[in-house]
Amino acid sequence: MNDRDAVSAVPLDPALMRKQYRAEGLAESDLAGTPAEQFARWFRQAATQAHLFEPNAMVVSTADGEGRPSSRTVLLKQFDEQGFVFYTNYDSRKGRDLSENPYVSLLFPWHPMARQVIVSGVARRTGRDETAAYFRTRPHGSQLGAWASAQSSVIATRADLDASYAELAARYPEGEQVPVPPHWGGFRVAPQSVEFWQGRENRLHDRLRYVAEPDGSWRVERLSP
Repeated sequence: MNDRDAVSAVPLDPALMRKQYRAEGLAESDLAGTPAEQFARWFRQAATQAHLFEPNAMVVSTADGEGRPSSRTVLLKQFDEQGFVFYTNYDSRKGRDLSENPYVSLLFPWHPMARQVIVSGVARRTGRDETAAYFRTRPHGSQLGAWASAQSSVIATRADLDASYAELAARYPEGEQVPVPPHWGGFRVAPQSVEFWQGRENRLHDRLRYVAEPDGSWRVERLSP
């Protein structure tokens, strides 16, 4: 056994993995007037200052009609004061969950910055015109992929998926318009609360949460870490 093998044979203990988070905090006076404005600030910093890989990657957590949860990573494609938008196959597990239970949580895990953003809200399908407009911006291969994959369904082999894609590529060669799949589209998550989590020393993190009020305004509250 060489040194590399000896090192790899040592079991890793997650309880011993510790990082001291940054000293700079997040104060109420630092926050923007709305969660969308505050998210835009942090998102810009994640993308342009920290240069995070896919800062728009978020964990989408749903639950079915019986309350059984599931999570997966999805890419955010738009955000504004109306909410956070992502696209998917409506027949996928998350699509089926959201048809039964529209409540959803989004988590942006920006670990290198010791930051998280946690959105809780209600998901509604985007209109077909909005979906089609976005679909046209996707690379040709991604458009074909939306047809080729019956997302979340069991398939026998990878070869079956590749064969389905090849058939579609022959039917719609590069440069030919691919129709928008009727089972594919967007969800817009209208936030009911948005938490901005900043890691601090000694695990005394700053957690500031915007909560939607009935009149459309936002209340900010501080959560204990």
